[in-house]
Amino acid sequence: MNPSPNMYTGSIMTPDSNAFTSPSTTGEDDYENEPPLLEELGINFDHIRQKTMAVLNPFKSADHDIMQDTDLAGPLVFCLAFGGSLMLCGKLHFGYIYGIGVLGCIAMYGLLNLMSITGVSAGCIISVLGYCLLPMVILSFSAVLLSLKGIAGIVLTSTTVLWCSASSSKLFVSALSMENQQLLVAYPCALVYGVFALLTVF
Repeated sequence: MNPSPNMYTGSIMTPDSNAFTSPSTTGEDDYENEPPLLEELGINFDHIRQKTMAVLNPFKSADHDIMQDTDLAGPLVFCLAFGGSLMLCGKLHFGYIYGIGVLGCIAMYGLLNLMSITGVSAGCIISVLGYCLLPMVILSFSAVLLSLKGIAGIVLTSTTVLWCSASSSKLFVSALSMENQQLLVAYPCALVYGVFALLTVF
């Protein structure tokens, strides 16, 4: 009797070689053509660099395409850096930072959805406000070396708040195509960053 193709023909001492053949590779995943892990996680270092440079130069126009990438890696790093710099001054304010940040994002979300025609996502709000916290991080690190309670500190703090509000309003206007409304957007942004400045000074 001839064995059927699916019948096991080996023994305990001499196993059948057909039982251990590797399966066909036609249905397996092609790991060589998969995108990198950071790209799958949505972390684009080129966009992070471009957004950071757009914050550092508030007079340069921002690219509309990079604003559609609402990554949260940069904002998280800047918030942690802000809290760490305040710790160097003996201020443990991580709860205040995240609390004020959440309230500011909620307020800006409601305001910008009322002002813009297209509307704005929560991720865009968090991304822009977080990236534009970078000048405040620089101010808080400078507070380790010099006092911000004098005339020079007041001027430096006011300049930093204006810097943050100008950068954030520019990015919001670019992302939402809100032409000629940057001053209207800059005012609530200045209020949000003004509270962060109070944490830094006092």
